[in-house]
Amino acid sequence: MRRIPPASSLLWRSLRVYQVYGANTDVGKTVLSTVLCKAARRLWRNEETAFLKPVSTGPAEAADDRHIRKFAPEIATKTLFQYDLAVSPHIAAQSSKRSIPSDEVILEEIARFAGQQASRGPGWLFVETAGGVHSPSPSGSTQADMYRPLRLPVVLVGDSKLGGISQTISAFESLKVRGYDVESVLLFREATYQNHRYLSDYFGQRHGIPVKSLPEPPKRVEDAAEDTLKLSRYYEESSHSDEMRDVLAHLDARHKDRIARLESMSAAAHKTIWYPFTQHKHLTPEKITVIDSAQGDYFQTLAPPPTTSTASTTETTPPPPPAAQPTPNRDDPNPRSLLHPSFDGSASWWTQGLGHGSPQLALAAAYAAGRYGHVMFAEAAHEPALALAEALLRGLRGGGGSGGGAGGNNRRLARAFFSDNGSTGVEVAVKMALRAARGRYGWEGRGKTGEGKVGVLGLRGSYHGDTIGAMDCSEPGVFNEKVEWYEGKGFWFAYPVVEYRRGEWVVEVPEEMRHLCGGRERFRYSSLSAVFDVVTREQGQQGRIYEQFITATLERLAAQGRKFGALMLEPVVLGAGGMLLVDPLFQRTLVKVVRRSAHLLGGSGSPRTDSLPAADDDDDGSTWTGLPVIFDEVFTGLYRLGRFSAASFLGVDADVSVHAKLLTGGLVPLSVTLASESIFAAFESDDKSDALLHGHSYTAHAVGCQVALETVREMQRMEASGAWDWARAWAAREQSGAATGETPSQSLAAPRDLVWSVWSPEFVSWAGQLPEDFMGGVWALGSVLALRLASVDGSQGYKGSAAKAVHAALLQGRPGDGRWNVHSRVLGNTLYLMAGQKTTQASIEGVEALLRGALLEAQAAR
Repeated sequence: MRRIPPASSLLWRSLRVYQVYGANTDVGKTVLSTVLCKAARRLWRNEETAFLKPVSTGPAEAADDRHIRKFAPEIATKTLFQYDLAVSPHIAAQSSKRSIPSDEVILEEIARFAGQQASRGPGWLFVETAGGVHSPSPSGSTQADMYRPLRLPVVLVGDSKLGGISQTISAFESLKVRGYDVESVLLFREATYQNHRYLSDYFGQRHGIPVKSLPEPPKRVEDAAEDTLKLSRYYEESSHSDEMRDVLAHLDARHKDRIARLESMSAAAHKTIWYPFTQHKHLTPEKITVIDSAQGDYFQTLAPPPTTSTASTTETTPPPPPAAQPTPNRDDPNPRSLLHPSFDGSASWWTQGLGHGSPQLALAAAYAAGRYGHVMFAEAAHEPALALAEALLRGLRGGGGSGGGAGGNNRRLARAFFSDNGSTGVEVAVKMALRAARGRYGWEGRGKTGEGKVGVLGLRGSYHGDTIGAMDCSEPGVFNEKVEWYEGKGFWFAYPVVEYRRGEWVVEVPEEMRHLCGGRERFRYSSLSAVFDVVTREQGQQGRIYEQFITATLERLAAQGRKFGALMLEPVVLGAGGMLLVDPLFQRTLVKVVRRSAHLLGGSGSPRTDSLPAADDDDDGSTWTGLPVIFDEVFTGLYRLGRFSAASFLGVDADVSVHAKLLTGGLVPLSVTLASESIFAAFESDDKSDALLHGHSYTAHAVGCQVALETVREMQRMEASGAWDWARAWAAREQSGAATGETPSQSLAAPRDLVWSVWSPEFVSWAGQLPEDFMGGVWALGSVLALRLASVDGSQGYKGSAAKAVHAALLQGRPGDGRWNVHSRVLGNTLYLMAGQKTTQASIEGVEALLRGALLEAQAAR
């Protein structure tokens, strides 16, 4: 099957492209489109004007393009998909007995026609939709959704009939919530209802959008010749009107303003914006990506000019000044748009899940904004926050998704605390854990009695956020060691990591542990699912080694008088720490050993007997022991790794769990910290100062909670409906040992037992077979793919540069197919890519093909 490239926004310097939407059917779109075309051709005599009808229904002889050819023969016209039945396009397409074109095919054909027009030189193109804003396309999706990737500015034809004011405003709001720019409103002047007067004031005062009205066309008469003559005169008069001159002048100016702004943004941003994680001394305006819009998995970015440079360079060629930008020429059959699609390879810093510009989430946000705005939350409740808390707790207890297996079976978590982002959510979690541990072990707090400061246990290189408290939970590293107030508090274990290398999955043992393995450096497995079979592995050699290592470490720390208030882990994957896949058995063992080692963790203090659970109090697993266990699932949770909770891979549960990023599907910031009743009880007191005195003005803001609720429900619906079965089937085949293409022997209805990824096993296998002096290791899980490139200069960690060449090649795009690229991020020598939860198999295949080429080019350049 031919792979269709991602849709590109249509923007050329000299071709002004506008989409004509109607507030309803039968409002005069074609009549006003004819007037627009004739007026544009008259006012810009040396330029071409064209009319495109992507989808038309009804007899061909009555089609809109034929109407324009009849009354404006100087206009180039085309209909892409014509159906004879005069009904909604989705019904007409089904009744036609022809293959129904997908939305992607229709968008591709529109882009092809627009490109042909752009190649002919300066001009205008008006793209007229069918029916109303939400009239279905042939595939059944609404037009407003189908055409959105093109991001064409809109001329909205209002309804001049009774009820037309409401129809027009509703149409406008539907377009606005989907990110369309409505540049002008046109409608007929109707004397009785005078909708044009009301709408002119409404749009002008509230939105700054000009509204122009024209006389109604002449009534139809039986004599065909007379009817044609009257309508021809109407078109001549209307196309010469001051109203049309003003409308087109406005549209022309808006087109130029849009391009000028886009081309000046990088320079203006360079002077104005202080970017995160950016060394500005090395930043030039040419390195700043200008994003015009985003839809689905793709940004629409200002395209660099054509270049002949190869992927061996680590920087992209800077674009020339606007005056030197390529202009359309008549010999180029497919000129470059100023915008091109860029696959969002980092999922916008790990937040994007349901696709950029999701109407579903935009409507959820608009609903909550309209119903609540923001309301204070102290000792208050509103439906979005309560419903979200209930949904998260239910999901983590196994009450959401298909069968609940992917959510885990956490019997501990019972309370939800809202904050604004993952870093502050982590700080809340630490406050909760430390207070609970202090109460259990009888500390005075803050080292007042010289007992020493309380720390956390964690993993080496883990990172939990950029606020000061969250930074202190990580060992010194590139992100925090130069922060003046940073003071790392804790101990961080070395740990084994998992990668695919040269035909096998490898668990690499850290040097500190190898003496327990007889000097052995790694364990080998035939599949990733075997690595994640922690229950079986726990009974073997590795389980015993991990337990010995962890116990001996805790004993040594206890002998030093160290005390700890929490164990904090990122389940399965360390994100900012280098996109490292941690052996899940090690994390499972660490949690279990800590929970039974209270005698080693309280420093000089002993657990207070009145705060310890009775022998039978913890039968339900709800009371924390040893240390409160915090799972930082800000990155790994909510289906990022293929399951509702990444903790389900470990088979152990958290006492405190932090969730953000995917929580709102990539739309607005929000974080929720979940805690057990035993943690919650540590703050109960007659003294108000013993309460958890933490919060921010926008705690549990209704917009974020409603969006998050919709996100969680949608992802659970996707799981239940088998939306990822195409990817899970790959894993099932691998686990069952079946050859590619055979029916999996394992049921796809067992999410607890299935370890899967949207990135194909074939690609992972291919990349892992690349020479070891180029490819260090690969792994893929859920929506994440990580490739660790071998260092070329010995540099390691965040400052490594081995991945830069591949990153640059992805940004450049593939030669001959450079109309889209991949916008990615690197963590030192590791390049990672992240799909969204709605990314399709076709998109994954396209990105994998581009990545193959980038890797081969980078390898050849070494």
